[in-house]
Amino acid sequence: VGVPKTIDNDLQATDYTFGFNTAITTATEALDKLHTTAQSHHRVIVVELMGRYAGWIALESGLAGGADVILIPEIEYNIEKVCSKILRRSRTGSKFSIVVVAEGSRPLGGKMVFLETGIKGRSPRLGGVGNVVGEQIGERTGMDVRVTVLGHLQRGGSPTPFDRILATRFGVAAVDCLASGKCAHMVCLKTPKIKIVPIKEAVSSLKNVDPDGQLVKTAESMGISMGR
Repeated sequence: VGVPKTIDNDLQATDYTFGFNTAITTATEALDKLHTTAQSHHRVIVVELMGRYAGWIALESGLAGGADVILIPEIEYNIEKVCSKILRRSRTGSKFSIVVVAEGSRPLGGKMVFLETGIKGRSPRLGGVGNVVGEQIGERTGMDVRVTVLGHLQRGGSPTPFDRILATRFGVAAVDCLASGKCAHMVCLKTPKIKIVPIKEAVSSLKNVDPDGQLVKTAESMGISMGR
């Protein structure tokens, strides 16, 4: 019996995976702190977050942390649109910006940025898109740009109360599932209930951010640029 544990929140069968809430809390706290130095030094700060194929961490922490630009794998970004947003803020008196970039983000017609090709038998390591975006912003706007890669800080630390309770609910449901003789299943959250689904169904597809979904529309309605 499986339990859905990943910070990426990209399992289609469940509303939330445990680990995700803790990761976005860590990322949001980092964005809160970076706002101070960005504003005081009139800088653009680019924050690279995890998210190879799904941009949930970048989108939700960016929304919660007051980002001005959020770039995710599901929406190819136009760097000119990104820079236009930053320059528009500068002209209206906001001499700083926070740009959140998921590691799997890519430009229009472009490819993901890899840190290295990887060891044989393993997936290539993503990394470096924050630096690419930061350099392009600096070249086009003339503004002072700094890049922060949050990295594995997103994977550690004390779990949030939400994640602790969710994991406990999953654990109890998994034991109950085994006790009833149901194997090859995964427990999942279908708010407000914990349910079970066949593992084959649970891993059949990724849960990606809908580019035209409510969360993205909420961000854009608030004036956040999604790079399009």
